[in-house]
Amino acid sequence: MNDVIICRCEGVRLSEIEQAIREGASAVPGVKKRTRAGMGPCQGRVCQRVVLQLLQQPPSEAGESPDALQRSRSPVRPTLLGDL
Repeated sequence: MNDVIICRCEGVRLSEIEQAIREGASAVPGVKKRTRAGMGPCQGRVCQRVVLQLLQQPPSEAGESPDALQRSRSPVRPTLLGDL
């Protein structure tokens, strides 16, 4: 079951995300840095919910709320360079 692909864009598996959490990732940016989950063309629109659920399973040591675990970064949607 740990071979399930969570981030289709980057090919990140459940076992890799669980390993990142064991190594100290306590929020989405930490998981992204360690695994690249959420850094593909969809920018996390497909996998981010699952990553948040995995982060919430064990109690957060810092006592952060689930909303504090996610910090959106712009651009939220892909933007063409010509539009800028």
